[in-house]
Amino acid sequence: MSGRPWVLTETTLKATRDIEYEVAILPWGATEPHNLHLPFGTDTVQATAVAAEAARRAWEAGARVVVLPAIPLGANAQQLGTALTLNLDPSTQALVLEDIVSSLEHHQVRKLLILNGHGGNDFRQMVRELQARTEVFLCVSNWWTVADGSQYFDEPGDHAGELETSVMLHLEPGWVRPLAEAGPGRARTFRLRGLRDGVAWAPRDWASVTDDTGVGDPAAATAEKGRRFVDAAAGKLAAFLCELADADAFDLYE
Repeated sequence: MSGRPWVLTETTLKATRDIEYEVAILPWGATEPHNLHLPFGTDTVQATAVAAEAARRAWEAGARVVVLPAIPLGANAQQLGTALTLNLDPSTQALVLEDIVSSLEHHQVRKLLILNGHGGNDFRQMVRELQARTEVFLCVSNWWTVADGSQYFDEPGDHAGELETSVMLHLEPGWVRPLAEAGPGRARTFRLRGLRDGVAWAPRDWASVTDDTGVGDPAAATAEKGRRFVDAAAGKLAAFLCELADADAFDLYE
């Protein structure tokens, strides 16, 4: 049995020779602790699964899209105080992205969606700089913001909370420890009011913010909530992928 032709890792040269891929999707995650109950690869697992499901729907609608192998390392400099977190500096991420885009351009794939799965990653400035040097159209999506989490979860949480835990219970329940073992996900806030209120921004030192690496209580998480949320996000992303596949990358404005 051949693999899914919309997932590059699974497909073969023979299968791809007659396919003109219109859009590539690059899932980009991280490797970091997620409270006491979720695996280190949570961000990568989720971004990869959502990318594959969105691509499947787009493919079945006629769009020729391909999910690239996920990047499992994120911008985690402020999380290095927690065990076995792996960091890829944004400057390094930019170089990795540039090489991937160069490869896509060489192979005549002219559109790329970076599907981000980690809150510490921010590709917008990289895209601003790189877009001026490539004919590949670049765009970015944080997959967990595509659907409104407040419609599916009592308290979505910021990290390893109800949202992420529900999604992992749906996608990989065997990788989730019993919720009774999870920490409460309590987070400390900045003393400076301006940082709390959004007057200014600074990265959070994760070891100072949370004792269990979680931000948000996962207690109310269920697999069904995760299924419904992934379904909503994948549906919206699939519609965008179809639109992007049909678009002229050099004529995007009305």
